[in-house]
Amino acid sequence: MKVTSDWKIAVMDFIRREALPVDKYGHQPRLATLAESLADCPELSRRCDPDVLFAAAWMHDLGVFTDHRPTDPMQLAAWDHVPYTVARSRELLSAWGFPAEKLELVAETIRTHEARYEPTIPESIVLRDADILEQLGVIGLLRAFVKVGRDTRYARFSDVVPVVEKARQTLPGQLRLARSRALAAGRIEVMCKFLGELEREAAGNLH
Repeated sequence: MKVTSDWKIAVMDFIRREALPVDKYGHQPRLATLAESLADCPELSRRCDPDVLFAAAWMHDLGVFTDHRPTDPMQLAAWDHVPYTVARSRELLSAWGFPAEKLELVAETIRTHEARYEPTIPESIVLRDADILEQLGVIGLLRAFVKVGRDTRYARFSDVVPVVEKARQTLPGQLRLARSRALAAGRIEVMCKFLGELEREAAGNLH
């Protein structure tokens, strides 16, 4: 991942600083690299704009960071980080010198990056696939289980297992690109082996 533009350095420095809890960092550079590897897939109507893809990959989860989301538990439970992330990213990127004519493409890519949304442009198709891949395999397992005891939804390990199992079963079918599906195959196999071994070793006592 080659970086030359000043705005790119500003983006990376900002996210490295703001990504809290600390385990939230790492997803962004991995996602940017994954997205870059999918940017020229033949199914796309055009090759992705590298500036748009880079900015969206690094900024897409801003609203999930500790200092960018509500502190009230009820408000947090209902929090949709995407509108906040879109608006704040537009402001920050503009201030850092990101090309103004590409801001709306970044906003649209971030708006539709989650699996629940319908991607509308090549950049959003690619980022959505890359984000799904980040929820699979060893990385997906690590990102899920690290939430235990910190995220109020997951008080114990057994709370995460259904989430991981659902991801394994449903997310691969939502991938749009053949290259993404090929990458997913090995990750799915890893998850199957992990879940089987977890059940065997825990013997009903995971808790």
